[in-house]
Amino acid sequence: MALSRVCWARAALWGSAVLPGPYAARRLQFVRSGLAWGAPRSSKLHLSPKADVKNLISYVVTKTKVINGKYHRFLGRHFPRFYVLYTIFMKGLQMLWADAKKARRIKTNMWKHNIKFHQLSYREMEHLRQFRRDVTKCLFLGIISIPPFANYLVFLLMYLFPRQLLIRHFWTPKQQIDFLDIYHALRKQSYPEILCYLERVVPLISDAGLRWHMTELCTKMQHGTHPAVHDILALRECFSNHPLGMNQLHALQMKALSRAMLLTPHLPPVLLRHRLKTHTTVIHQLDKALAKLGISQLTAQEVKSACYLRGLNSTHIAEERCRTWLGEWLQISCSLKEAELSLLLHNVVLLSTNYIGTSR
Repeated sequence: MALSRVCWARAALWGSAVLPGPYAARRLQFVRSGLAWGAPRSSKLHLSPKADVKNLISYVVTKTKVINGKYHRFLGRHFPRFYVLYTIFMKGLQMLWADAKKARRIKTNMWKHNIKFHQLSYREMEHLRQFRRDVTKCLFLGIISIPPFANYLVFLLMYLFPRQLLIRHFWTPKQQIDFLDIYHALRKQSYPEILCYLERVVPLISDAGLRWHMTELCTKMQHGTHPAVHDILALRECFSNHPLGMNQLHALQMKALSRAMLLTPHLPPVLLRHRLKTHTTVIHQLDKALAKLGISQLTAQEVKSACYLRGLNSTHIAEERCRTWLGEWLQISCSLKEAELSLLLHNVVLLSTNYIGTSR
């Protein structure tokens, strides 16, 4: 019985055991033609190896995003304070990486087309200037984390001293305002010392008219009056030669000016003078590029950042007042020659001390 079933199955499979002659011949002819032309094609599409790799990468990326989202929700529910720090840190890394890529594109374009720094647009110049300062600050962290297991100490120091060790990308919005206030309070401490030095050099000015203008300017500053642009430009000759030229400044005066520019004063006088010259020259180049672009083209954040760099605590001043003050600064800066940049350095104090809204 079992043997007969096997035979019938074979007959049904090959079609020649039980079927009539003509039909069997047609089936045999069909099978032979199939063997001659090859096996029938599958209806399924077979992707190339490159497409398979892309699909695999897409699948891994999708799964990673899902797992990352679950991890973020877990931290947000169970560790809310740590999650805030974690989010700020990750966003800070992303912004720092984006800044690095943009800086690399700018430098590559400079090398490719033989472009100097002062020939760049305002935003490109400002980006490179700020990125250099950020990298310099991060470099200190990199050095102290070199010894074995020192990275754990670095994380602790970053948590305890975020203002001193971290750049602005890793600050919370509240920390950004508070830290800018602290920095401005530190540089504002040097303003009286700088003004007192201007008073002491009045007898050293040989021209009687310039002596009178300097005395009037110091009197206005002491009485809380904001000086006009023409009051400051009238003294440009005093700041190009003795006694207030860049090469005639004393060590104590350079230390006070370095603190006013948020630069370290703990350097030898030669290095202090070189750094003040370099920093003031960069600001002067930025001013020329900004005057070419136009203050009206800047966003509110760009205006406040530009004012803060030049000595004004813009975090608590309305945008329109910041634009007005920045216009006065550019009017003075763009009128100065390279030999008169000492006036631009002192202008950080002269133009911002008594400006309306700078009580902080």
